[in-house]
Parts: sequence; structure tokens; C-alpha cells
Amino acid sequence: MARRGAAALALALALLAVVLAGVGAQGAALQAPDYYVQETWSREPYYARREPEPEPFSPPLPAGTGDGEREREPRPPEPRPPKKATKPKKAPKRDKLAPETPPPGCPPLGLETLKITDFQLHASTSKRYGLGAHRGRLNIQAGINENDFYDGAWCAGRNDLHQWIEVDARRLTKFTGVITQGRNSLWLSDWVTSYKVMVSNDSHTWVTVKNGSGDMIFEGNSEKEIPVLNELPIPMVARYIRINPRSWFDNGSICMRMEILGCPLPDPNNYYHRRNEMTTTDDLDFKHHNYKEMRQLMKVVNEMCPNITRIYNIGKSHQGLKLYAVEISDHPGEHEVGEPEFHYIAGAHGNEVLGRELTLLLMQFLCQEYLARNARIVRLVEETRIHILPSLNPDGYEKAYEGGSELGGWSLGRWTHDGIDINNNFPDLNTLLWEAEDRQNIPRKVPNHYIAIPEWFLSENATVAVETRAVIAWMEKIPFVLGGNLQGGELVVAYPYDMVRSLWKTQEPSPTPDDHVFRWLAYSYASTHRLMTDARRRVCHTEDFQKEDGTVNGASWHTVAGSLNDFSYLHTNCFELSIYVGCDKYPHESELPEEWENNRESLIVFMEQVHRGIKGVVRDFHGKGIPNAIISVEGVNHDIRTASDGDYWRLLNPGEYVVTAKAEGFTSSTKNCMVGYDMGATQCDFTLSKTNLARIREIMEKFGKQPISLPARRLKLRGRKRRQRG
Repeated sequence: MARRGAAALALALALLAVVLAGVGAQGAALQAPDYYVQETWSREPYYARREPEPEPFSPPLPAGTGDGEREREPRPPEPRPPKKATKPKKAPKRDKLAPETPPPGCPPLGLETLKITDFQLHASTSKRYGLGAHRGRLNIQAGINENDFYDGAWCAGRNDLHQWIEVDARRLTKFTGVITQGRNSLWLSDWVTSYKVMVSNDSHTWVTVKNGSGDMIFEGNSEKEIPVLNELPIPMVARYIRINPRSWFDNGSICMRMEILGCPLPDPNNYYHRRNEMTTTDDLDFKHHNYKEMRQLMKVVNEMCPNITRIYNIGKSHQGLKLYAVEISDHPGEHEVGEPEFHYIAGAHGNEVLGRELTLLLMQFLCQEYLARNARIVRLVEETRIHILPSLNPDGYEKAYEGGSELGGWSLGRWTHDGIDINNNFPDLNTLLWEAEDRQNIPRKVPNHYIAIPEWFLSENATVAVETRAVIAWMEKIPFVLGGNLQGGELVVAYPYDMVRSLWKTQEPSPTPDDHVFRWLAYSYASTHRLMTDARRRVCHTEDFQKEDGTVNGASWHTVAGSLNDFSYLHTNCFELSIYVGCDKYPHESELPEEWENNRESLIVFMEQVHRGIKGVVRDFHGKGIPNAIISVEGVNHDIRTASDGDYWRLLNPGEYVVTAKAEGFTSSTKNCMVGYDMGATQCDFTLSKTNLARIREIMEKFGKQPISLPARRLKLRGRKRRQRG
């Protein structure tokens, strides 16, 4: 027994010595520079090693971290570096507007889309809070006052080679590239002209990206707005990535905005990441569509649902591209009496691509759900005539598409081919209305609705885009009741007026007579969006819209003369709102499923609001509809008119209203109309009888004689009496 005890003790001591030796070897490895990153790189299958490129780092696994008994496969000998490679090499210069898009395998991490939170961004120093690391996001815009909390980049507190900005991906990520911009500023010129890239697994020990035997110097920006993409020579797997500026514009400071390209590696054991991953069950075409692909997708939807869809165009762009629209209705191609007309417009700014893709996804979704007999969608399609115009500015989109989702910058493709911003290219009817109100000419000389377009705007020499003229003709032809134009770069719903009434102000609340209705319409979209009313979300750029639950009066945000919203309200019956669907104007293709989930319910709920308020038909005693009859609501200084068949729709919030219908040659009629809280407009029909004068005119015209105007007859009699007295 004593021998067995001694043998057991000796065996235990031997095992303890082996364990201590392993720990010592691991400790030595931990002390070695770049251990954490090297240990990750040497494992499979974190990334596929490119062939025949040499691997910059290929150390053996540290002792104690893997199977000691398993022998590693022999590696081919690394090629020797060129003899002249004694100095750090710069990355090859890239065309800043190259049509190539970022590598399809690894999308942006999400600095621009705010997937990367402020807590994941860190920097060596900052000039001040408004120029902190959290402002170093691609395409972020500065506030009006650039010395406030919302400036246009990260700017280092000192201009030296020890400055850096880093991103914590919070999980192992295969980094493949970096996109940089300079500082967004009207007054200053700050950008980084070259930089190094480093990675780490613990934010303490860093490995610099190499090119041969030296540190790789990446070429940065040559101006402040055009993004520049640099791909890493070989993917780097780590948790942290750091940008270290090496040179900057001579007359400026170290300032930059950036996006990181990378693929998060799967981690099934991490509940936090799995819980926050957004997925969709809708089988839709989640990709960016150029003009040809968009047209083909419309054709596919039409072939899938030929009984409820129709493709048509409203005109052509400056470059001759047709402005295609899709109608979705149970009787496509015809206006049904009593059925309201709704539209979505997207792509007025060609580079605001998310709205374009959302409308394409929406038409697919409506078709699929109608075929699946989804009761909600079937009811919507059968009771509404829906028009979807996904690309109002296809010329601008083609420019943005060539630049790609990350390399187009903030404004490439925004304007039409001839340099016009469609969104504020409509006639300014606000000034005509307000001047008439100040002179008390309402409604005697200028009506409070259906204000005529000025003659100068209709002339051929006016600076009006052909796309704008096409939309105006479209809106005059179809009696739209409600519409939304989808835009990008923010996350808010803006309602009219978009123009301030005070000439000397740039921001001022400017409500319409239907302000309470517009507020509800805006809130119906914002409240059902996944993020718009989330008080915890970060602002996109400079404005915090949470105080009004993700909505804003357009003029109180920034004044715009001749906007689509104001024109639509003052020239037609249509209530139009601007829906800003995302912080990123042109998100990466991989973001589209999540953006669809963010907006899907809102897009449907907003369409359903076209059935809120009152509706009806204004007829004469013979039962014939009276076109252009005026519908007035007591207490609301804005009227609407009936369509060609005499039917009308008036958006109103729940309540009791005194409504009057009147038409030329007819006596007016007034009713009390109740609007309930349940969805569905209240039926409120009117029958008008002709005035005595109208009846006399009918009789006289029937027999070929002209009716006598009684006021004119009285004036003639008075004139005769005066002459007789004289």
C-alpha cells in the first residue's frame, strides 16, 4: 500500500509539472505582442485564406490552447518579400467615384445606419463633445451652428501621429475594408489624407495591417465629402478596429467620418446578438434594382396578379426614361364611384434609395397577400385604388447606383439630370394665399383651395423639371385623397405647411387649417414604425423629433418654398406628407429586410387612413353627379371639391361636423355629419336643387334665347330714370 501511495504521489507531481509548464508557456504567449489577434487568426474556419497571397500572420497555436497531440498541417513556405520593400507601402490610389460597390461578402457594420451605437465608438482625444467619436459616422451632417452638440465629424484634440478612432464590434468580426470622409462643414476644410489600420481582441494589444514587410499606409481623402474605399489586403479577424491618421490636409485638422466593412462571425452561444438580429418571413426580392430591373420586377408582379394590377407611366424623365407607376385595385384602370385614390411616390431625390425599394417591396407584398386571401389586404385592395410610383427621378438614381450604396456620398444623384431638386420645384401657392388673406380677398378673388398655378410657371422658359410637370398633370388627372412621398436621410414624418409665413424666419411653426388631421396622419405612420417613436434611439444627425413622437411640422424644421406637400394641399384635394424612412439614404442591400420590417406595418396603416373622415356623392334631383361641387366644413378654412362623377372624400378626425355642399347654379345644402372612431368613412350624400336663375337659363337656352340678368336689368332701368329726370 505504501508503494502504491508513493507511486500515486509521484504521478500527481508529474502531472502538476506538466500543467505548470503549459501555463508558463501560455503566459509567455500572453506576454508576446499581438497574442490575442494571432491566436484568433490561426484558428479555422474564421476566414478563408486567399491563395496564393502570403499570410501576414501565421503563428502556431500557443501551448495549452488547442489539442496538444494533434499535429498541425504543414504550411507552404512563405514567399520572400521583394528586395526593395524596405519602406512602408501606400495602398494603391482608387477612383473616388468608382462604380464598383463594396465587397458583397461583407457589408457595412452600421455606423451610418446607427447599428453601431455611440458606446461602441472611442477616440484618443476630441476637440469637444460635438466633435467626439460618436460623430465620426459616414455621411453624418453638421447642425446649423457648427459649434454645438451636433458637428460634422470626429476631430482629434491634437494634430499628431498618436491620434486614433476605434470601433468595438462587440464580437469577432472579419474586417475587410474602411470607407472615409472628411468633416461636413460649410466653413472649414478638414480631412485625413492617409492612415493606418490596426486590429485587436482586447483593445490593449494591437496589430497593424501589413503590406509585405512594413505597415500599410492607406490613402485617405483629397476633399471632405466624397467617400473613399480602401480594402484590406487580407481579411482581419478581431473584435476591435482602429484608424490611426498619418497625414491630413495642410490647412486643416485631423477630422474624419467613416464606415467599416466587416462580417460578424457566428456565435450561437451569445444570446445578446441572437436576440437583436432582425429577420423577416416575407419572401420578397430584397435587393437594389436599377431601372431595367425595376421595370422587370413590375412586370413580374403584374403577371402574378393580373386582375388587380396595371402598369402605366405618367411621363418621361429628362433623359427619356419612362416614369412607371403600378396601380393596385380590384378594377385597375378605372375610377370607381365612392372609392378613394391613394398614392406613394418615392425617389424624388434619386439618391434616397430606401423609399424606392420599400415601394417595390410593398407592391410585391400586396400581390402575394391578396393571392393568399389575407383579409386585411383584400379589403384594402378592393376598397382603395392604390398607385405606387417608385422612381420619380430615375436619372438621378442611375448616378447614385453607379456610385454604390456607400460610395455615393450625401448628394450624388439627388437632383435631376438638369440639376433641379424636384421636391421643391412646384409653384409657390402659399404666398398667393397668404397675400390674399392679408388683403381680405379670400374667398372673393382667391379661393382657399384649388389655387390656380401662376402663368409664369406654365411657360416653357420656367425652370421646371419635366418630372415635376409630369407629377402635376398626374395629380390633376386623378382625384387623390391621401399621399405619401418617401424620402431618406432622417427618421420622421413631416406634414405641411413646409414654408414659413414670416419672411425673415427660417424656422417657424406654420400649421394648415387641417393641422389636427395632418398630425394624426403623421402619427399613424410614426407610431407603427419600429423606431420612429423609440425614445431610446439616437438622433440621425442633429434633430431630435421625439418631443412630437417622430413627427414635425415641415416649416418648423426648415422652410421650403414650392414643396410637393404644400402644392398638393393648395392645388388639389390630396393631403400629402413627407415620410423620411431611414437615417441612411442608400442602405446596403443586407439592410433591406430589416428596413422592410421597420416600415411594413406603417406603410399599410398609412394607406388605411384614406378611409377616415366623411365621403359621399353630390347629385342633382335627377340623380346625376355634380362635378366641382365645393364641400365646406364649418370651422375649417379649407374646402375640397367633388370629382367628375360627383363623389368626394374629406379626411377628418372623429367628431361631429357641419358640412355644406354648394355648386354653381345650385342651392347649397347643409348637413351634420358624424365621424366615429372605427375605421371607415361616414357616408354623407347631398342632393342639390337648381336655383331659379339656373332654371330660367335652361328654359331660355332650350328655346334659343338668352336669360335676362335681373341685376343688369335693374341697372338699365335706373339709368333710364336718371336720363328722364335730366
